[in-house]
Amino acid sequence: MSLPNPFFVYPLLDTATLERLDLKPVAAAGAILEGGARILQYRRKSFWGREAFAEAEQIARLCREADAIFIVNDRADYARLLGAGLHLGQEDLLPADARIVVGAAPVIGFSTHNGAQMEAAQSYPVDYVAFGPVFRTTTKERPDPATGIGGLRHVRTLTRLPLVAIGGITRDNAGACREAGADAVAVVADLYPNPCTKQALRERMAEWNRICKG
Repeated sequence: MSLPNPFFVYPLLDTATLERLDLKPVAAAGAILEGGARILQYRRKSFWGREAFAEAEQIARLCREADAIFIVNDRADYARLLGAGLHLGQEDLLPADARIVVGAAPVIGFSTHNGAQMEAAQSYPVDYVAFGPVFRTTTKERPDPATGIGGLRHVRTLTRLPLVAIGGITRDNAGACREAGADAVAVVADLYPNPCTKQALRERMAEWNRICKG
């Protein structure tokens, strides 16, 4: 499955954020997909037990039914079991090793935080590269320094791969990311309204789609 046409919003189903908002991941995934998401990443940084795997299976099914790309963060083994794409960070398996696990077809994305990492990523078997944090973010415990729009504009010159801006992305600054050359914006905090009901989340996702299509 190929990536959506740019410019698109890349929602992250962050389990830590959802826990704080008291919203179950499967319910949130359903609302996000109903709001028009074409790709969805299940980002779970805590332990993957049987319950987490069963939850991911349900979300994978919802993505298939919606014809949306399902991405798992970090774990090539679970991505293989789920028939999902995979997003890797700098400390995860190298993309070449992960590709052996998941196979040739699934989408693999790779996070970068500076120009040197972006240059290195050009030789990796990945389908897109993420770059950030572009702006200050509160959804990671130990984030890298924010690069600003200038940093995003610079790495755009270093890659021909689809470029996903991440980190502190909001409805107000998404347009600046687009102008700097991003093909997509990954969104966590500004995806989730407060209070975060299913209806409110569905409407927020639809709003993000309108912004990215505008």
